[in-house]
Amino acid sequence: MASVDEDDGTVEALQRLLARMLRETGGYGGGIYVLPPESQVLSAVVLAGVPSSLAMPWARIGVSASGPLAQAVREDRLIWVGAEGELARRYPRLGLALPYSFALAAAPVTSTGRTWGGVLVLWPGSQSMEIDPARRKAVERTCGHIAAALRRAEENGHAVLPTTEPRLMPVPRGRRVTQSQAFAAVDYTERLPEGCCALDLDGRVTFVNATGAKLVGSDVVALTGARPWELLPWLDDPVFEDRYRSAVMSRSPTSFTVRRPDGLWLSLELYPDARGISVRISPSRLGGGEASPSSADTAETADPSPAVAAVAPVLQQAGTAPEGTAPRADVLYRMAHLAAALTEALSVPDVIKLVVGQIAPSFGAHAVALLATHAGRLRLRGHSGYGPQEAEHLGGVPLTPDNPSGRVVVTGEPAFFASRRELEQAFPNAVGDDGHHAWAFLPLVAAGRPLGCCVMAYDRPRPFAHDERALLTAFGGLVAQALDRAHLYDTKSGLARSLQTSLLPQTLPSLTNLQATARYLPATRGMDIGGDFYDLIRLDDTTAAAVIGDVQGHSVPAAALMGQVRTAVRAQALAGASPSDVLAGANRLLTDLNPGLFASCLYVQIDLARGRACLATAGHPPPLLRDPGGRARTVDVSPGLLLGIEPGSDYRSAEVTVPPGSVLVLFTDGLVERPGSDIGAAIDELARSLAAGAQDLEVLADQLMQGALPSGDRTDDTALLLLRSMP
Repeated sequence: MASVDEDDGTVEALQRLLARMLRETGGYGGGIYVLPPESQVLSAVVLAGVPSSLAMPWARIGVSASGPLAQAVREDRLIWVGAEGELARRYPRLGLALPYSFALAAAPVTSTGRTWGGVLVLWPGSQSMEIDPARRKAVERTCGHIAAALRRAEENGHAVLPTTEPRLMPVPRGRRVTQSQAFAAVDYTERLPEGCCALDLDGRVTFVNATGAKLVGSDVVALTGARPWELLPWLDDPVFEDRYRSAVMSRSPTSFTVRRPDGLWLSLELYPDARGISVRISPSRLGGGEASPSSADTAETADPSPAVAAVAPVLQQAGTAPEGTAPRADVLYRMAHLAAALTEALSVPDVIKLVVGQIAPSFGAHAVALLATHAGRLRLRGHSGYGPQEAEHLGGVPLTPDNPSGRVVVTGEPAFFASRRELEQAFPNAVGDDGHHAWAFLPLVAAGRPLGCCVMAYDRPRPFAHDERALLTAFGGLVAQALDRAHLYDTKSGLARSLQTSLLPQTLPSLTNLQATARYLPATRGMDIGGDFYDLIRLDDTTAAAVIGDVQGHSVPAAALMGQVRTAVRAQALAGASPSDVLAGANRLLTDLNPGLFASCLYVQIDLARGRACLATAGHPPPLLRDPGGRARTVDVSPGLLLGIEPGSDYRSAEVTVPPGSVLVLFTDGLVERPGSDIGAAIDELARSLAAGAQDLEVLADQLMQGALPSGDRTDDTALLLLRSMP
């Protein structure tokens, strides 16, 4: 067992640490990721036990992404996904792209208050709901060694930084094999009456006996080094490749039956381990040797997964696959993952951030830029990997065919340049020497309307194989659809927000003996808006009324109804009605309008001369009161029915002393209500925060909002109104 002192932080040392962790935990594969300073992307430097075709899309993971490793790093804790179906339930996007039976653990690599990266460990099949303590200890111990190694490497001036591709670590053999044993194994397979074949983890044939080659209608030389589904047209179906991927990820034997072009049915049995897959090939009795109506029929396999079935038309719509061919399974699953990721991005800035910061780099691009059409030119909307001068050069180009970005937008056809020479031959003066050596220019077209262009640049020549071109082209289509959808969302949301903002007070009135401040935060989820409202009404020189409420629902009708309720309350307050009468009048208005929505409301009338407040509530949380000594409590007031339920509802009022220096806190339930939590306990916690809060009213308002909303993910609107009586 290597000591920490031997782990100098080189990639070779990280390989040793990963191998040791796999031995101690019984994992069949995994990886070590690094997180450079000031970076928000985890980059794999060492991977083991997984095919490169499966590993490369996950070689770069944004810290803010949806997935176990990103969550482990964000929350600084080990994440375990063990039970069957748990991956799809907790991380739907990842489960869609990897619909196989395997377990995983993700853990952060931290030391001295810094996160250096993270690790992933994979196990075959379904495991227990909780990670075994011995496994947890081994993973966490290795994370400590990795952190020490990375820290020492940085101190020695040799920090481990992300590379274009991670190093794929071979899994050692279980035993030594002599040359005579290897020859004997080959002779043994040649004497068998059935075919046998060996695939490496990437699906390439490493060995096939003569019988196996004959059964599939090929020869040993042609098959060796090739992927069967790429060499044999009758195996060119994503279902068959998917069976190989399932065997690799789940480490469970699987089989399927397939028909040759001449009608002979073959049974293929796959037996995986950490180094590859053994395949047994034999004739099958299926159909009595007669041809079946469809070459995609299988005896022991299921239909393609929903991801394959749903995303295949996207690639065919892109027009990049030759007629009669099927897209690769890994292409289909990557497209399913990308589509799910883009669906989660609501606004245009969200889409741009996701494409530029997380998705595009997963294609191996060294730099990426997103350009949008504007007034006959392409405007730079976001970029990564480009310096300021290179980025400035990209933006502002005209929509004309004499530059690569303009041409792909005008023609709607993608352009791929495998080398700088190819690009310069096509556009001699279009691109300066920015250090890149290959480019993909992808048009962004939605509903026949050009939106812009996505530019992906690579730091070395790249041939852009057919499958990669198909994937990139379809990716451009998905980005265009996401941008079009997000633009529509931004337009609708902007109009709705403008409506709601116009219905809230722009400023609070000034009273001699009353300080007031308010805060309002919209929800961060959903397309619609809420009906939270507040108001402060000056009744005379020493009297004021404060109101806060929440109309049911998150929609434009809810916001419009909020404006009507606020207007009704203000009108009755200025007419001199008591708190009970104000709520009763507003209730009659809602029942008469019959909008199908209800509203909660709290109305407070403050007599500054007497130091008293009279209040009534219609199903709204009661206010909090902090006395001049700093003690905070909930004001006791009898709750009434929500507005809009019963036309003749009565609302009881209560009085409370408000001495000079007291702070009265009115809030909506968005400040305290959380799924699965007790609202009473949340209000008590808010009262404790109020008691310990600042004396300055503006600072106190910010503290209450931040303390009650530790996450930026808000499912409801939030309104807060603070009032302080002055001597």
